[in-house]
Amino acid sequence: MEQDFVPRVELPHLQDNTTQYCDQSAQEGSPTLVSQIDDTDIWVGMSFKSAECVKAHYRQYAMKKGFGMKVRNSKKGTDGQIKYNMFACVWEGNYVSSLPNDLKTNPTRKIQCPAKICTSVHKDGLWYINTFNDDHCHDLSPGKSRMFEGNRRISMHVKRTIQINDDAGVRFNKSFRSLVQEAGGHENLPFVERDIRNFVRQERKRLGKDGDGKALREYFSRMQQLNSNFFYEIDLDDDFHVRNVFWADARSRASYEYFGDVISFDTTYLTNKYDMPFAPFVGVNHQGQSILLGCGLLSAEDTESFTWLFRSWLSCMYGKSPQGIVTDQCKAMKKAIQLVFPDARHRWCLWHIMKKIPEKFKSFLEYKSIKCDMKECVYESLTERDSKMHGMLL
Repeated sequence: MEQDFVPRVELPHLQDNTTQYCDQSAQEGSPTLVSQIDDTDIWVGMSFKSAECVKAHYRQYAMKKGFGMKVRNSKKGTDGQIKYNMFACVWEGNYVSSLPNDLKTNPTRKIQCPAKICTSVHKDGLWYINTFNDDHCHDLSPGKSRMFEGNRRISMHVKRTIQINDDAGVRFNKSFRSLVQEAGGHENLPFVERDIRNFVRQERKRLGKDGDGKALREYFSRMQQLNSNFFYEIDLDDDFHVRNVFWADARSRASYEYFGDVISFDTTYLTNKYDMPFAPFVGVNHQGQSILLGCGLLSAEDTESFTWLFRSWLSCMYGKSPQGIVTDQCKAMKKAIQLVFPDARHRWCLWHIMKKIPEKFKSFLEYKSIKCDMKECVYESLTERDSKMHGMLL
């Protein structure tokens, strides 16, 4: 009789690369543990208790075979829940980087690898494998598969250990060495030192640790009680930690009504213990003075964070979009501006442009001459009105 193997939650005493399975027969009312196995077989019709179990199982299979895996595609049903997933080899696709491999830290190339599995949830609530393709068009590396980005992971026990060490002031390299010694060597760890650094940085950026997030919400609430025109929004993650923050007082909202034609947005300020970029919205009043039009704290400088912040700011300013916005040359910021402020004129900050002159031209013999010509072109060029007046005088 054919049996369905359903991955269960990993037990704390087991190693990270070992998963327990249970045999769920039709005659039995509940699953029964039948074995503890290290190898992971896959076949069409295999069932799992959840989408996460499918993903974990295919990751174990990928590590055993020697390739990296990724989520290629997902589809939701009418209820908004995911009903279909496709997992593929990381070499799937046809993208080739324009940069030569010797200039990249991690050179990659996608060569349309066909290996994949397609899964969907059925009426019985279980996830079934509908399609399974195990043909790869590249060499497999079982000994190195645990280091592929899609296969690396940090267990809850290790995360807790890292957090305790970080709170005690232990450095990253010392924490990593202790974990290596505990595991019996680098080859037994499913992560690298960089993963620890990234995890700690993300944790530091989360407002919510030590009650800071709660204190922030209470402070904003008090400010809104004192002045109903005080505006704030807080973006929370799945663990209810503060991810992004925006706020603006009554003066900022009133000033925007008169001086909101052009604004400047900058994220070059990192002066808080969370290493969260401080992002002020700045305008200029009729006296040429800078005025604050709102502030934000971001957990990451990506398109998603910028989009959330811009939409919060736009909601604060009653949906009135600026005519122009000046920023640095950030691609994620540019994309977010196109999504939230499609009619605004986006220009790059002059200071950021001029800062790159030494970087781009310092190697030239005529660098000083080039620098003077660039400054003259930028700072001493005629305006449109001056140009017309100059033409009339001639």
